[in-house]
Amino acid sequence: MSDTVFRRRTALLTATFAAAASLALTACGTSTDTGAKSNPTVVADSGSSSTATPKTDAGDTKAAASGTDVAEAVSKSGGSSTTAKGSSGSKSTSSIVTCTGANTKVTAQTVTRPLNHLLLTVKNTGSKTCYLYGYPALRFTDAQSVPPVDEDTQPQAVTTLRPGQSGYAGVLLSAADGSGSGGYTAKTLSVIFQNRALDFVGSGVKVALPSKGVYIDSSLTTTYWLTNPSDALN
Repeated sequence: MSDTVFRRRTALLTATFAAAASLALTACGTSTDTGAKSNPTVVADSGSSSTATPKTDAGDTKAAASGTDVAEAVSKSGGSSTTAKGSSGSKSTSSIVTCTGANTKVTAQTVTRPLNHLLLTVKNTGSKTCYLYGYPALRFTDAQSVPPVDEDTQPQAVTTLRPGQSGYAGVLLSAADGSGSGGYTAKTLSVIFQNRALDFVGSGVKVALPSKGVYIDSSLTTTYWLTNPSDALN
């Protein structure tokens, strides 16, 4: 074989190997690219899956935001509610007034037991709750002074009358055994109320007595205003 032919074959083989190597490298590159493309696809799928986590986080964020809103709403609602209660309480307190002849009706009734007693009833005819302070000052016909109160009947708290409710006071008119002095028959009566300072105010409310009047003497006393008529007469 001549040198010229040998060189041509060698060159041809070299070119063939080079082309084969080039094709191999190209195939590897394609495989590598395909792998790279495949991986992002998997990551993308995983990303979708993992994107659920951010969505969950977003959900949590929304939930947190929603929770904050609820908390604020509750806080605001609670504040309003508390304020409303406070206002209601204030209004309720401020709406309680003193019982007087202007917002009550006073009646007097004689009773058979105990003897020589008169039962005074005060009914709240107003639209607001009223405090019935202390005891009634009684002015019978020609009386020179207000009869004393039986201190043993003082209640633990001020008698409070809601609209329509009644309070009571029992009046001992005269001694059952006749031991009283200066007795006479009284045909008129005025009842004077006390205020918060326990001062008697106003000229009094005229209260009707039985047509024949009531007999009174030096034993004349009254109880404090009470919530129960039985207590007032005992």
